[in-house]
Amino acid sequence: MTLADFGWALLRIAILLGFLLAVLPLLIWLERRALAWFQNRIGPNRLGPFGLLQPMADAVKLFFKEEIVPANADRLIWALAPALSLFPALVAAATIPWGPNRLLTPVADVDIGLLYFLAMSSLAAYGVLLAGWSSNNKYSLLGGLRASAQVISYELGMGLALATAVVAAGSFRLTSIVEMQAQPLWGVVPFLHNWLIFTPWGLVGAALFFICMLAETNRAPFDLPEAESELVAGYQTEYSSMKFAAFFMGEYIAILAISGIMATCFLGGYLAPINWSPIQALGEGGGVWGVLAAITGALAPPFWLVAKVFGLVFVFIWVRATLLRLRYDQLMNLGWRFLIPAGLVNLTLTVVYVVAGWLPALVGYGVVGALYFATVGKRKPERREVRLVSEAQPYRPKEA
Repeated sequence: MTLADFGWALLRIAILLGFLLAVLPLLIWLERRALAWFQNRIGPNRLGPFGLLQPMADAVKLFFKEEIVPANADRLIWALAPALSLFPALVAAATIPWGPNRLLTPVADVDIGLLYFLAMSSLAAYGVLLAGWSSNNKYSLLGGLRASAQVISYELGMGLALATAVVAAGSFRLTSIVEMQAQPLWGVVPFLHNWLIFTPWGLVGAALFFICMLAETNRAPFDLPEAESELVAGYQTEYSSMKFAAFFMGEYIAILAISGIMATCFLGGYLAPINWSPIQALGEGGGVWGVLAAITGALAPPFWLVAKVFGLVFVFIWVRATLLRLRYDQLMNLGWRFLIPAGLVNLTLTVVYVVAGWLPALVGYGVVGALYFATVGKRKPERREVRLVSEAQPYRPKEA
């Protein structure tokens, strides 16, 4: 690596970290305001216009709050656990491409980009598990154990969902996956990009990956490691001050990073839905077309990626405000009996498309859909008789 390449790498790292840390307060504010809107509440509206300074006030409060260390905790691991939760979230975003030019390429544009993301993102579970174990608290330990069981339930499904993009693009490199989606839509519509989600295998893969995204970031309805109504606060019950804040920083940065991965693999990454190549070709002559070419060429890619990421973040918040928390057994059942079989079938049909073309793959999806509705779709839920309290027999104490 030359000195110039090293300088470009440092600049890209600074841009990535600056974006993540600058957007973090805005993301916290957006969630609080959106949840208030969903639940017909007011939300933060006192500090700054529309309550925009509320996250800063919360940060100051946590910074000056007293830090209490449990007397029987393993102090070294207890102190390292928040860092183990925050660090993987920061480095997992290093392979996301922001644009086609040198400044906006990933910090680590490596051939194993997607495998690197899976490896880094899965390390966050160690921070949660060690936090629960080192706190020497039953509620914390149960939260950590739930996190470990949650990981083995969704990780395989997540890998199979991302394998769809890998097979379609023929590469683990995220820049190659984006370039594959720059082709004409379905090979016949030249003015639209062929985002992977516009294909049957991409749509199924995106749906499976989004479910795994919720579990990866411990978000509702998969927030079992925290589960305030059952475990007080789960693995972070014994944490306070900035160590408590570090867990939430890791969670929100992980949401941004994994949303960037989904946008890159299934939503075209930094590509717009419309192919601007004709305008950019006309822009070589300058004038008005030159201005439009600059806007759609150099300036648009990071805008489109950020817009897609925030769209997915809004869906995260929407799901949290809508769905109830699943039970422990329901999560295991979803991961092992639905995500993995569906991912395997979808990956197989993606391979059929790559080898034999569109028609055999579509026939395969038709056969799988018919088999599903012929077997599982005909099952009726069990009916259980529910007796109202007024219909029940009144309580009559036995005579002495």
